[in-house]
Amino acid sequence: MTEEAPISAGTKTAGAKSTGTGTAGATTGATPSTTATPGIGTGVTSDEVFRVETHGIDPIPDEDRHGSAKDLFWLWFGSNLTFTYVINGALAVSFGLSFWQATAVVVTGGLAFFVISAAGLSGIRTGTATLVISRAAFGVIGNLPAGLLNWVVSIGYTIVNTVVGTLALEALFADLGWAGGDAARALALAVTLAMTFAVAMWGHATVQLAERWMAYVLAAGFGVLLVFVLPDADFGAAAGGGAGFSDWTLAFVVMLAGPFSYLPMPADYTRYLPRDTSLRSITVTGALGGFVSSVALGVAGVAAATQADMTDAVAGVEKLLPGWFQPVFLLLVLGGSVTNSILTLYSSSLNLQVLGIPWSRAKAIVISVVVTALGSLGALFLTDFTESLLSFLSLLIIVFAPWGGVFLADMLLRRCRYDTGALHATGREGAYWYRAGFHPAGMAALVTGMAFAALTCDSELWTGPLVAPLGGGDLTLLGSVVAGITYWALAGRSVPRPSRVAA
Repeated sequence: MTEEAPISAGTKTAGAKSTGTGTAGATTGATPSTTATPGIGTGVTSDEVFRVETHGIDPIPDEDRHGSAKDLFWLWFGSNLTFTYVINGALAVSFGLSFWQATAVVVTGGLAFFVISAAGLSGIRTGTATLVISRAAFGVIGNLPAGLLNWVVSIGYTIVNTVVGTLALEALFADLGWAGGDAARALALAVTLAMTFAVAMWGHATVQLAERWMAYVLAAGFGVLLVFVLPDADFGAAAGGGAGFSDWTLAFVVMLAGPFSYLPMPADYTRYLPRDTSLRSITVTGALGGFVSSVALGVAGVAAATQADMTDAVAGVEKLLPGWFQPVFLLLVLGGSVTNSILTLYSSSLNLQVLGIPWSRAKAIVISVVVTALGSLGALFLTDFTESLLSFLSLLIIVFAPWGGVFLADMLLRRCRYDTGALHATGREGAYWYRAGFHPAGMAALVTGMAFAALTCDSELWTGPLVAPLGGGDLTLLGSVVAGITYWALAGRSVPRPSRVAA
């Protein structure tokens, strides 16, 4: 699977005090303290804007729930206003697709956000994070390997986004007359990390507010970029005789990999919503947010690739813009990198709690920040390993496509109703302990899907033995379908029905 490259290479208490790792201590029905910042606050002490969130993966009690489905529009809209989609759109054209063919692939990829948004219903029902809920499908112990890999993926993409944002800010410094070398790069890195860390550390309410307000600015800026890039696009047939089967499959993998990477996250951002929030409302609002931003920027990338050499995507787009807008464009690249990193960094802190780190979310996030900072420093000042990192991260779709298939199949079988207490019971007494901490059906389906994905994967680091016999196509993402069907067949009769478990 081909992924985006960074710029230089050519281019994720209420009531009682809660520790954020166990069961919430507040009593359902209590009235939360009102400490909101006028006009922008939540009115909930445990999750207030510009205050450190006190909850983690512990179930959010009813009295701490707030917000509405429309908040998800801004969350997914803002976090996906990232230059990544411009690069992905350009890649589709580089595979030999015409403007309209590549646009069709971009739109198809955007539609995947309807699945991602619908998966957020599990957070409303349980009040906890996605990687806690997946214990039901894989078992308490069986859930850990994917949890660890997801943390690696989250940090990996945060490093890549940080590098991209840093290089954009450094380029802006140069445009403004300061070519400060290592000093300019170090300052750019510090600014990028600070913007990301401050928001993610404060927590859920601040993340939502930041994504909304940054979305206003980024949407306006990228809208102007579309005005400059789209009119001169080549809307004719693809050069070189058009794309073959392998080119189409690669384009779909690139476009769908972005939405797929969010599958371990949606409940992280719906767990505070009131229990009566409907499936339709979260699906439509959240999906529209991700769809509009990813499709708009993907089409911008497609249009740019029909006019300019996009080997270095940032330089390629810059050539199509008037001089006065180029500094603004670099700020857009920086802003998009930050909005996406905020999301992945916040979820990584919940991820660490799932892995057993006995700290609050606000403390656990320090681990993620330190690793991100060290990785970014290494890539920017020692050796640029970002292309190798991207190749490795893209290969992990072999794991996460099947993981997503099993998780979604389990959610459908349960009608998205879980025993919330059992999800947090990590000993043998819990209903999701199964056999020695593993759910046999979930693990068997995961392995089956991974085997299919590995056999049909066509990436820089690995080419499966079935790629050539199948016409050169990359069918990695179908591993999710294989895993989901396998799980349904194995667990269809054993998974408890909604009437037999607590909502």
